[in-house]
Amino acid sequence: MTVVVPVPKEDGARSLWSREEAERLYRLPLNDLLFEAQSVHRAHFDPNKVQMSRLLSIKTGGCPEDCGYCSQSAHAPTGLKASKLMEVERVLAEARKAKEGGATRYCMGAAWRSPKERDMDMVVAMVEGVKALGMETCMTLGMLDLGQASRLAAAGLDYYNHNLDTSERYYREIITTRTFADRLETLSNVREAGMKVCAGGILGMGETAADRIDMLLTLANMPVPPESVPINMLIPIPGTRLETAAPVDPIDFVRTIALARILMPTSHVRLSAGRTEMSDELQAMCFFAGANSIFVGDTLLTADNPGEDHDTGLFRRLGISAEELDARS
Repeated sequence: MTVVVPVPKEDGARSLWSREEAERLYRLPLNDLLFEAQSVHRAHFDPNKVQMSRLLSIKTGGCPEDCGYCSQSAHAPTGLKASKLMEVERVLAEARKAKEGGATRYCMGAAWRSPKERDMDMVVAMVEGVKALGMETCMTLGMLDLGQASRLAAAGLDYYNHNLDTSERYYREIITTRTFADRLETLSNVREAGMKVCAGGILGMGETAADRIDMLLTLANMPVPPESVPINMLIPIPGTRLETAAPVDPIDFVRTIALARILMPTSHVRLSAGRTEMSDELQAMCFFAGANSIFVGDTLLTADNPGEDHDTGLFRRLGISAEELDARS
């Protein structure tokens, strides 16, 4: 059994994945799905290298969006107090520590609907400073217009993260203060400005398998698929609307990772939030399914994350090592 991979048409245009083909892949016997995903992975990446990323919250809490999963939403009584934007030098000091700890990618996130003009100078200085350290840079600041995206690109920002979260069908069940189309517009602005796209979703929010497939299809069938695809497992935070959501089945989570790898062969598939709730065995299956990036450090924005000692031990047991920055752009 061999996966049918879209190939360029005679005019050079990229063929798109069909809903039927994605569904067929997702429903394969797990051993067959993992074999196909690992085969695709090995064709494009070293199977025993994982990129180490660090994520810093540069402005926490008080976000006007009503995302049902988020502790930083002003609509959620989580007890999290809003903070001001961090000083540039403090951000750079944290980036230096991250680099010394082996991280090659540095991500900065602010709990905003979109950045205000008064904050852009500091944000640009953060990008320039981290870039000067020789690290890959990523930011997530909410929605961007083309002018903001262009300014970040000019500062040297490599990636911009803006997750779809879920399918277009299920989106309104999770967020009402912005639309699915708003998400796509920001991703289009990021791409037009010349930056790479980081976009993925969250599993375990009450969505169906069809929603997960549709979310990945939306990403894979973009004119240029995202170079970075974070797959998060919901962390049900008390005070959020999804605090009682049923956990996603671990095998379904692995299936989603594998489908992401097959649909987007050259993308980094990032095993993101929720790793504290994953067994070592589940994480190992995710790496075999094609995940090849994790966030390191004790926290991920406001949520707990496995400590670096645990990750180091797991990597040693699996024979995995950290990917060097120049291995992939």
